[in-house]
Amino acid sequence: MKLASLKGGRDGRLVVVSNDLAWYSPADRIALTLQAALDDWDRCEPELRGLAESLEHGSVPKARFHEHEAASPLPRAYQWADGSAYVNHVALVRQARNAEMPDSFWTDPLMYQGGSDGFLGPRDPIPLKDEAWGCDLEGEVAVVTGDVPMGASRDEALAAIRLVMLCNDVSLRNLIPDELAKGFGFFQSKPASAFSPVAVTPDALPSWKDGKLHGKLEVELNGKPLGEADAGVDMTFDFGTLVAHAAKTRALSAGSIVGSGTVSNRGPDGGPGKAIAEGGVGYSCLAEVRTIETILTGKPSTPFLRDGDVVRIQMVDARRHTLFGAIEQRVTAA
Repeated sequence: MKLASLKGGRDGRLVVVSNDLAWYSPADRIALTLQAALDDWDRCEPELRGLAESLEHGSVPKARFHEHEAASPLPRAYQWADGSAYVNHVALVRQARNAEMPDSFWTDPLMYQGGSDGFLGPRDPIPLKDEAWGCDLEGEVAVVTGDVPMGASRDEALAAIRLVMLCNDVSLRNLIPDELAKGFGFFQSKPASAFSPVAVTPDALPSWKDGKLHGKLEVELNGKPLGEADAGVDMTFDFGTLVAHAAKTRALSAGSIVGSGTVSNRGPDGGPGKAIAEGGVGYSCLAEVRTIETILTGKPSTPFLRDGDVVRIQMVDARRHTLFGAIEQRVTAA
């Protein structure tokens, strides 16, 4: 089952989307918003599935689904906790900052609490006030949970995952070091994120296995391939582990979003990956590109995002059909 929120009001208007993302049918008789459906999932989920089946059979009113009319599936959320499940990415970014890599990072997930009071739509521009802040894209996978009790086990946390989607977790890289030096975490360096036009139930994703979404995350910059790392490879912590980590000392409310962190694959030799042009799978953020450049040449040469740059993130199936729709955003001077 695929769900989306069309723009309108602060929380959008819930619709069920066809498997090929061509059509939608309003779900307002079941729940006005996705958050309302998540709050009453036991009742709403079977009814939404029935509507989805009727949409596929053409037995309910439908209209064309246009991705640019979609907000992020949850235009705002009670919780946005982003992990860093691909420890390879963490190691590379810390190497670029000459920061030590503790051994515990391989056994205990990193996670920060992001701003969830408003997300960018998947086709909304990325507002950037100052290019000197070092604006970066981050291609990620994210899940939406139902209610998760405090102290939930990995299996309990995995069972609480309702939806899967893609994310562009925008980062202002040049603001991060000074913020982290204060010892109090991210805030200004993490502006609004964006999520894919469509959120999908795990059972509708054949590539969802053991709490991981397998498949290439295609990341483009200005129409050129930047990365195609496999989201199911080199993921140190699966989503069950990430959600359980978030719920260790607090319960999570229905509608909480938990992110994977930047998707990142090692090279075949276990070291840093290579660019697509060099036969590798590339990178899901510019920070990794710049880190590799620093390792090889002593300094980075690839700039961070600038006014007018266009970022595109999506995942497709074996027949090149998009699974979640595409996040496509232009950087715009604010």
